[in-house]
Amino acid sequence: MSGLRKAKKYDWKDSNMALFGSDTEKSVKKESAQGEPAWEGAGQEVGLQIWRIVKFEVKPWPKEDYGSFFSGDSYIILNTYKPSPDSEELAYDVHFWIGKYSTQDEFGTAAYKCVELDTYLDDQAVQHREVQGHESELFLDYFEVYQCMDGGADTGFRHVTPEEYRPRLLHFSGARKNIVIREIPLRRDKMNSGDVYILDLGLDIYQWNGSGSNKDERFKAMQFLQGLRSERNGRPNVETLEEDGLYDEHKFYQALTDDEEEDDEDQPDSASTPKLFRVSDEDGSLDMDMVKEGDLGMGDLDSKDVFVVDAGNELFVWVGKGASTAEKKNAMAYAHKHLMDSEHPLIPVSCFGEGRESENFRAAMAA
Repeated sequence: MSGLRKAKKYDWKDSNMALFGSDTEKSVKKESAQGEPAWEGAGQEVGLQIWRIVKFEVKPWPKEDYGSFFSGDSYIILNTYKPSPDSEELAYDVHFWIGKYSTQDEFGTAAYKCVELDTYLDDQAVQHREVQGHESELFLDYFEVYQCMDGGADTGFRHVTPEEYRPRLLHFSGARKNIVIREIPLRRDKMNSGDVYILDLGLDIYQWNGSGSNKDERFKAMQFLQGLRSERNGRPNVETLEEDGLYDEHKFYQALTDDEEEDDEDQPDSASTPKLFRVSDEDGSLDMDMVKEGDLGMGDLDSKDVFVVDAGNELFVWVGKGASTAEKKNAMAYAHKHLMDSEHPLIPVSCFGEGRESENFRAAMAA
């Protein structure tokens, strides 16, 4: 449609995410981590902390915007929690989130700084890679409402007047406290009857309730719509539409296109056969080789090495307690290279040490 910016298709397989394990990442030291101003106070209290990457620097993200992300940016998210309510011990999950149109410099810095933050936390964190549109359940569970918008934070909708605002279609899906809001193409074929959508035309805002949508989706969409209207001083006209009985000539449908385009995102393959790879330098050279395919079990792991498990919809990097320094430093690099050559390069990635396995990992190794 006219007025809409056509985003260039981004080929993740050509990205330089292989900064994992590079000389840059390998040089991360405790001293440099402690010298990062953003890490001051990080992980000292239970709760969530978020930073955005701005020109190679780590900048705090406003707490009022937690749960809101922009496709043109990259972020670091730290969740500090107590594994046991009765214990004073703290545990950490640190994620770097990569927007679909984040620059290589931004997401490369986010990956590097994620490792640095883990170093600051004495290597006690579980590291995660999150890619827009393929976020892990753990990541989404942090937010009552998770929303991802086009553009970058510097061009956020709060600073745009209704007359200047570009049209956008927002998709609301989920239940109870976990409602995910994503901006999607202005295409009718991207909609389904099971969810709720908001069409934001600046001075006209429509809430479209699918016939099979639930009350939580409808309520969150209504809250969001009223928030937009309030931000614009009550000027927009708002209308709630029910899918059943809505005629095709309505302005809501007229603002959308029926042109089908090839999707530029891969999909996780939850039906694929799990594969187990060993990263080892036992023979003098560091290699990653597949050692098993099919039913996997914890007994297939060896504390002397690093193992990569590709479960199809998620990838895990397991670092044995006796793994060599080279194996530890290069494990994520090998895992990333494997994903770039796979049919599902965007799936979530988790890296953790022996003894700190996640429930999802244990489920994948439950043979």
